[in-house]
Amino acid sequence: MILFPAIDLKDGRCVRLKQGDMGQATVFNDDPAAQAATFEAQGFRWLHVVDLDGAFAGKPMNAAAVESILKQVTFPVQLGGGIRDMKTVEGWLAKGVARVIIGTAAVRDPAFVREAAKAFPGKVAVGIDARDGLVAVEGWAETSALAADDLGRRFEDAGVAAIIYTDIARDGMLQGINWEGTIALAHALTIPVIASGGLASMADIERLVAPDAAILEGAITGRALYDGRIDPAAALARLAKSDAAVRS
Repeated sequence: MILFPAIDLKDGRCVRLKQGDMGQATVFNDDPAAQAATFEAQGFRWLHVVDLDGAFAGKPMNAAAVESILKQVTFPVQLGGGIRDMKTVEGWLAKGVARVIIGTAAVRDPAFVREAAKAFPGKVAVGIDARDGLVAVEGWAETSALAADDLGRRFEDAGVAAIIYTDIARDGMLQGINWEGTIALAHALTIPVIASGGLASMADIERLVAPDAAILEGAITGRALYDGRIDPAAALARLAKSDAAVRS
């Protein structure tokens, strides 16, 4: 079970939003690379980064901040936001991103996702961000008529490395993950699912190691790490203990 610390980039700074609202951004660090280094030093195995401005613009907008992160850390980085063509996928992977996350383009241009996943096995994930079960696009500014599980099924045979599922209503709200919806999606798909949106406390870490959540590849946490609601050492130790028990 992987716990992914999150860095959301807006205007080159590390922020957290509430329900994807760019007008409700709290700045947590002016130096995203330093924040990434802190997460690596704390023992995290992966880093989740989102170019928020890029998600709205449809192209990378915080490239300098992402590149500084890549130069600062050695653990793998997965990146989403504004990745909508092969040139952008190729560019980020060449710069050292371990896995790109395609969101809006997965709805608008599923053939592109298939092409990218085939060209770069294990390096392409799909971000499914849902509001009331329906997929949102364009930085969550628009809601489509497509159900989250239907979008996931489109890529069952495409070689997609993971689905990152976010319940927008819970994102940044510290209300806990939508466990029922996320676990149901994981059961509906063969693609590994990563939970996102609302991981709020050590109680949620305990929920993450419950037997029914074992089907998940991991979970992403942001605000709760920044404001101290989740203790990194305790959370990682609890997950490691659970993983060891499963292996034995």
